[in-house]
Amino acid sequence: MQENGTEVTAAGIARLAGVGRAAVSNWRRRHADFPKPVGGTETSPSFALTEIEDWLRAQGKLAEVPLRERVWQQVAGHPHGPVTALIHVGCALLLVHDRPTVWLEVSAGSDARLAELLPAPLDQVLTPRFGAIRKRAVATPTADRLRASAPLLRAAAELAAELDARKAYEFLLGRHLDANPRQYTLTPPGLAALMADLAGPATTVLDPACGTGALLRAVAAAQGTSAPEEQHLDGQDSAPELAALTALRLALHTRAVVRTAAADTLREDAFNSLRADAVVCHPPFNERNWGHDELAYDPRWEYGFPARTESELAWVQHALARLREGGVAVLLMPPAAASRRSGRRIRADLLRRGALRAVIALPPGAAPPYNLPLHLWVLRRPALGAQTAQPEVLLADTGVYTADSRGGLDWQAVRTAVLDAWRPFDRTGTVAEQPGLSRCVPVIELLDDDVDLAPARHLPPSAADGGAEQLTDVRRSLGETLRLTDRLTPPPVEPRPPVRRPLTTIGELARGGALQLRTGGNGGHARVPVLTDHDVLAGAAPSGSLPESDEEAELTEAGDVVVPVLGGGSVARVVDEATAGAALGRNLVLLRPDPAALDPWFLAGFLRGTANNRQASSYASTATRLDVRRLQLPRLPLEQQRVYGERFRALAEFEETLRLAGRLGEQLVRGMYDGLTDGTVEPG
Repeated sequence: MQENGTEVTAAGIARLAGVGRAAVSNWRRRHADFPKPVGGTETSPSFALTEIEDWLRAQGKLAEVPLRERVWQQVAGHPHGPVTALIHVGCALLLVHDRPTVWLEVSAGSDARLAELLPAPLDQVLTPRFGAIRKRAVATPTADRLRASAPLLRAAAELAAELDARKAYEFLLGRHLDANPRQYTLTPPGLAALMADLAGPATTVLDPACGTGALLRAVAAAQGTSAPEEQHLDGQDSAPELAALTALRLALHTRAVVRTAAADTLREDAFNSLRADAVVCHPPFNERNWGHDELAYDPRWEYGFPARTESELAWVQHALARLREGGVAVLLMPPAAASRRSGRRIRADLLRRGALRAVIALPPGAAPPYNLPLHLWVLRRPALGAQTAQPEVLLADTGVYTADSRGGLDWQAVRTAVLDAWRPFDRTGTVAEQPGLSRCVPVIELLDDDVDLAPARHLPPSAADGGAEQLTDVRRSLGETLRLTDRLTPPPVEPRPPVRRPLTTIGELARGGALQLRTGGNGGHARVPVLTDHDVLAGAAPSGSLPESDEEAELTEAGDVVVPVLGGGSVARVVDEATAGAALGRNLVLLRPDPAALDPWFLAGFLRGTANNRQASSYASTATRLDVRRLQLPRLPLEQQRVYGERFRALAEFEETLRLAGRLGEQLVRGMYDGLTDGTVEPG
């Protein structure tokens, strides 16, 4: 094994072999020839990936592992870190994509030869694609840096031959982002698409806080399958690795000219001469060290010098300064930016000069931080000397689309509501009021002492939000549900001692062909709804969405049993016709029983036993994980299974009715409070 070779943890070994971590621990204890740790700690050791692959292959446990999983393990265990690995892979895949014959020529021979020959052709591809702007994000890697990556680059090229270069890179980048959720602030795909729609068609687009490139990619996607060659996508980020990953991601996805720079945008603007058609931005929130002391006389502050606590208004003015006249900027903003007193003078000047065109409140859960109803600000750079006869601002609040359960935001409904208000307003300067949802507010009405732009404070309540008639319907539904609950309540039971039966495990049943075991992943088609672990726990409909990935999804079928593996709860759900066809989300295991051998309700019912879950769970410092293969079932004939299954089905119906009663009760109580306080319901 070479020095500083790729390492893999026990969790990575489990993924390679398609088993639980407990199986890896067993192999270490039972097999004297299992590879020895080469790093990590005593409680979390790491192993040489090449040695692990050789051992698994010799044991016959590696034959069916997908190529993409092996490549990901090489990225995750790269000696210089996964970010360096992804940058090297992106450069190589760009060469594979643009000049495949050159790649074939340089990759022939040894890894040392590949590392030595690769920098020159990479430079010939990277420089035309990314230009020679100041602080270019993607530098050509040297031969010394490429030596450790040579095996990975060959594997990535093999994966590109299987998927294509774009899909291969998107898969690897998506896995890295998914594995490090606290390291990156991501813009969800639904929000990115909405911001691109609000920005409209554009030839030159800038994202001054580009992160992982989600907004620029959404703008390119809005133009069609790929951005046209004449389109320019420019991005800047203070984190060099993000600027580089964004450049490579966009170059593999589009034919547009891509330029990204690694520098602090407010202090060291790499695009200070740019006048873009559109700016899209998800800036950092609540920054205190944004350059207040150094930038007091910066020409970008046309609408006023932002206070130290108003970093978001600095980003707003930076975006306006980089637009051509009539260009549109769309920024994601914290709700406090619409009402903080320290920013009221700047907000007032944005309104007076017609730069701020719309403030749109999103439902909580739209983007991190998920507990806040973030805002979208839509701005347009005014033409010099232009005056608006009757200036109005569009205020909209989509809070009515707040999800009932985590991960269930209906982006299509949000998008339709926002665009149905914005597009006519953008054309004519006004739009009909939608009570509780949107309203055109005269600028003069907002120019008071506070200049408070929070939409909820200026929108009249919707007539559909309450009222005696709606509350009567809710109360009637609640009464019917409570009566149904009473009928479904299980009858009293006679106590009896526990019965000992011969048992088998899910792992044994899977090996014997009585059921199939599948795990949820990250991929699939964006239009397929995803059944998340939160949906299973809450008994809700599929509410998740897939990240930008082309990995094949595991789709559910009626009669499947779905089990969450995190959280320590004893839950198992039988998939019905309404849920069938949804993609299986992360942290879920799907069991597909052979109907000639297993009754699905019998299976799900016994999997929910508390003692059964306890003996199959492992515990970390902050989480509980269920090893589904260790769950146990009694060995019973199919007819007897069906007797149990009917009882378990009745319990599931009782449980769902209780949930519905709880939701209706909450709706009735909330409606009564609202009706009594707004006068639509009389106290009597």
